[in-house]
Amino acid sequence: MAKFSDIKGFVFDLDGVITDTSIFHSQAWHQVADKVGSPWSKKLEDGLKGISRMDSLEMILQAGNVQNKYTDEQKVQLATEKNDNYLKLVNKMTPANILPGIKDFLDSLKANGYLISLASASKNAPTVLSKLQLTDYFPKVVDPASLKKGKPDPEIYTKGAEMLNLDPSQCIGVEDAAAGIQAINGAGETSVGIGDKNILKEADVLFANTSEMTLDNIKKQMK
Repeated sequence: MAKFSDIKGFVFDLDGVITDTSIFHSQAWHQVADKVGSPWSKKLEDGLKGISRMDSLEMILQAGNVQNKYTDEQKVQLATEKNDNYLKLVNKMTPANILPGIKDFLDSLKANGYLISLASASKNAPTVLSKLQLTDYFPKVVDPASLKKGKPDPEIYTKGAEMLNLDPSQCIGVEDAAAGIQAINGAGETSVGIGDKNILKEADVLFANTSEMTLDNIKKQMK
């Protein structure tokens, strides 16, 4: 793990870190699962976190053992339908949907001269940022369409650092999912996890929730 004094940039995940759109994802995927006749469960819901749209769809189809029932074209159609349902929910978002403490944390990063980028697997991230009125904080957003591999592969976090013209060792990545923490560590960045310590045991620095995440608290855990 790097020293706190080496850190010059922060690379953020979006879901579960800046806002919680996972509830909208879950509602929209649940609709797909009902449509294809796959049983919906907490385990399936948790398994979909942080992975790409088509991989999520495959998991849902496998849960109902119907993965061979659909052509590639029909699968794309199902994924598109899910996204349309999700966007209807996202369009109702406001700055009130920003997670506790995050706006203050972003302000403190800006005030202290840290660079900021977004490393979300969601193609809808720019829309979400604009609804939350946070676009100005994230001049650099990794385009998930430019990636060859999804999390837990480190590629998205490596790009997040590259966009800031920083070495990964100068960056902190912030995540709420185990696959994301793996990706941050794999990129050679310091990982800050938000959530359950049993799930995020590989995180270098850990907070139970977003309101605990401050520069001082990160510094304390990094030494």
